[in-house]
Formats: sequence, C-alpha cells, structure tokens
Amino acid sequence: MADLTDIAIREAVDGDARGLITLIGEIFSDYDNCVLDLERLDRELLAIDTCIKALGGKFWVAEYQGKIVASIGYAPKGGGVVELKRLYVARAWRRRGLAGRLTGLIYQAAKDLRATAIELWSDTRFVEAHAFYLKHGFEELPETRDLNDPSNSTEYHFIKKL
Repeated sequence: MADLTDIAIREAVDGDARGLITLIGEIFSDYDNCVLDLERLDRELLAIDTCIKALGGKFWVAEYQGKIVASIGYAPKGGGVVELKRLYVARAWRRRGLAGRLTGLIYQAAKDLRATAIELWSDTRFVEAHAFYLKHGFEELPETRDLNDPSNSTEYHFIKKL
C-alpha cells in the first residue's frame, strides 16, 4: 500500500484545473445536493494559481502517480489573519497524515506572515473535516454563513489562534 512518501506536494498551477475539479467533485458526490458551482462560487478552480496569487496567497496540490489527491491553500485577510482555503483529501488518503502535512504548510505560511490566527469556513455537511479541525486546535465559532449557491450551502466558521 502506498504511503505519504509516495505523495508529491507542489505549488499548484492553473493547468491543475481538471485534477482539482475531479478531486473536489468526487468528494462532493458523497453528500446530498453538493455540487461544484464553476459559474460562480468555485470559478477560481479554473485558474487556481492566478486567483490565489491575486489574493496574496499560495495553493498546493498533493499528487500520487500523477493524480491530484489533495489540495490546500491560504490567503491573507488582514488584521493578522490568514484564511485556510480548500483543504480537500481524497477518501483513500484520509486518516494517513496527509491533511496534517498540508495544514503544516499553512501554519508555516502564517508564521512567515506573522499572523495571529488562521480562519476557515467549512460546509456544515463536512463532519469529518470538522473533527480534523477541532483535533488540530481550531475552535468553532457561533456564526454561520449561507452561500446561496446551487448546493444550498451553509458554512461553519473556525479559527485557530497562533
């Protein structure tokens, strides 16, 4: 069985669109009425590097045998806060340390930026992800936000003070 030494993590490029859309689409298919909104909400996936750099951030993908199996990024939000973006891990690679390894990239970026907190928003359906965040020191905040998207998404707000 493959392990993390078989994973290559690299900065994303705009050409990763198909692989990212496939990864996230497969994950979304595990949930009722959870679909990609490439017209609006998920449009950045079509040119992830360009979009994330325009926000002052960085994005990475993890590959196994040439297939994208995980992703993560960040963007500075001001006020000492960095927003974690699009942490997704393919089912076969969950609970093997990959999400922790990717999150380490965000912690290092936040440290380099002298951030005082990392925040994220996560769809209410992603219960496994919420458990990961809580286990890794994030606190769930009381506010939620509705995205008014085709999936009728509501998101929980998480923060980790550094």
